[in-house]
Amino acid sequence: MRVITLEEHFRNPLVSDMGEHYYRRFDQGRGPIADQLAEIGEERIADMDKNGIDLQVLSHTVPSPEIVEPARAIPLCARVNDELAATVGRYPARFGAFASLPVADPSAAAKELERAVTQLHFQGAMIQGVAQGRFLDDPFFYSLLERAESLGTPIYLHPAPPPEPVMNTYFAGLEPSVATMLSIAGWGWHAETALHTLRLIAAGTFDRFPKLQLIIGHMGEMIPFQLARIDQALGRVTANLRQPPSAYFQTNIWITTSGLFTAPPLYLALQVLGADRILFAIDYPYSSNQTGRQFLDRLALNSADLEKITHRNAERLLRLPATPR
Repeated sequence: MRVITLEEHFRNPLVSDMGEHYYRRFDQGRGPIADQLAEIGEERIADMDKNGIDLQVLSHTVPSPEIVEPARAIPLCARVNDELAATVGRYPARFGAFASLPVADPSAAAKELERAVTQLHFQGAMIQGVAQGRFLDDPFFYSLLERAESLGTPIYLHPAPPPEPVMNTYFAGLEPSVATMLSIAGWGWHAETALHTLRLIAAGTFDRFPKLQLIIGHMGEMIPFQLARIDQALGRVTANLRQPPSAYFQTNIWITTSGLFTAPPLYLALQVLGADRILFAIDYPYSSNQTGRQFLDRLALNSADLEKITHRNAERLLRLPATPR
């Protein structure tokens, strides 16, 4: 069985120069995870082989080169993408790539996305959290979303640490390490990404760009659990949309398993969304390939659904060649 993983991170050392940025406080700059982020060659592939992972789609971790001002972000994203393309070129059967984009300048981001897809042969792009204080439903980003739609390439919306005003309002008064973890993986960035996704629905972004495809991780960022209530409540005030909020998870939105390796959330997502909209991801190196593969091997799924989640959905969405293991 072929296994493709979609939220697998690396770090380009060029991005370490962004140390003055607010997001740097959340960065793990040293230690085993930092070493694993830096290594995108034989050691990573050996670990993939050991755990039965055929292909990783690589994306830059936070802090990402997208977060700085356009004058720095435009050349930095291009260089990070070029260097990532060189790595993928050395191991084309083992790695794919999501581009980093200078989202503070949507026109430049649209051009870089087109270059990454048409010239570097990337599978899409990853955008991390709010950009310059704006959510992606802001008309400011329409040129970028239009380009993604026209290219038929997905955007992976990944969490990022909260903006400083949010950090100060919601997570102040706690011991610093507790506040930091609660604001990110412990709760905060999942809630923010869920809100971001629902804003895109509620604002009519998917009606304006009906072929736009969005991927969100972490088993749907808590949305599947709430989706019936979202339909009930949000549906009252969004009658102008072409379909109920939940229906966009059948036409425009995909979820991945990244970082959630207990069965109940997956079984719930399968009941709510169906196997056709779920993709496998590990969130390497923040989660290990071993943990992800053990989770996969313990699942009680029929072979058709398991194949969809492990590789067939990814092949279809990312237009990857169907190469059996």
